[in-house]
Amino acid sequence: MMNYQNNQFSNPVNEFKRFFTNGSTLSFLIIVNVAVWVLIQIIKVILFLYNQPDSAIAGSWVIHSLAIPASLTTLASKPWTLFTYMFLHIEIWHLLFNMLWLYWFGKIFMEYLTSGQLFQVYLLGGISGGLVYVLAFNIFPVFFPVVDDSFALGASASVMAIVTTISFYTPNYTIQLLFFGRVKILYLTIILFVFDFFMISSGNAGGHLAHIGGALLGLSYGLILKNSKNRGNFQNNASFFNNFKNKFSGNAGRYKQSTDPFQRPFTDEQYNIRKKENQKRVDEILEKISKGGYDSLTKEEKNFLFNTSNKR
Repeated sequence: MMNYQNNQFSNPVNEFKRFFTNGSTLSFLIIVNVAVWVLIQIIKVILFLYNQPDSAIAGSWVIHSLAIPASLTTLASKPWTLFTYMFLHIEIWHLLFNMLWLYWFGKIFMEYLTSGQLFQVYLLGGISGGLVYVLAFNIFPVFFPVVDDSFALGASASVMAIVTTISFYTPNYTIQLLFFGRVKILYLTIILFVFDFFMISSGNAGGHLAHIGGALLGLSYGLILKNSKNRGNFQNNASFFNNFKNKFSGNAGRYKQSTDPFQRPFTDEQYNIRKKENQKRVDEILEKISKGGYDSLTKEEKNFLFNTSNKR
């Protein structure tokens, strides 16, 4: 990236430091994931020093306390794991892969949406992925023999939710891929979803099911925000929960009448009509002042003129 202020290439180290010190939600999520991984590595070293086999970490209290279990009975006794599992990684490559995807698509996400929405999608995507994983292992007979011993961990479902949300919110956004050139992120997301579906029958079925759960949340979130924006009623700090409630309660698209004479209505046409009517009213009040003075105005006319002058 060019630094146009001093016409020199930016120092990658400075860019790295700036990203992790700017206090953004994206950097916070990455830091938490990395910090948890570092904690686990410290525990592994301690186990080694006390002559414990490295594999003991798999059965340690860290995993059993933070990873989400497939067993409904176990989950009921550890409900917090529905949140904590999405920040938990054991292998370095698992962490690195998830954090790179989180960084890349988190940056795209932040170009169009807000930090609050990024945090919402991360948490809701993780919850959705965890629930799909648990429900699938308790519904489909193929998983019954292993349901009591199965755990899920990692940020993959949350990351998939972020990828899917921004892909459906900005479907024409393209990225440069090696050997493939410019590719729309929507196509990439669809390919990832199809891949996860067909890979359920192979290894890591729980992980692929969690990815699908995260993607379904991202799909819903992205489409609701996109539809809200297309209606002209979208604000950058819009809450997903309010949009979701309005979507299914029949309130979506309704225009609430405002007493503010210059507040922007639902459509440009309504705005222009109201603006013209307000200007006509202002002209009538000014003409009344020229003839009878300011004291000739009613209280309502004075308030209208005062509010109008403050809005201009």
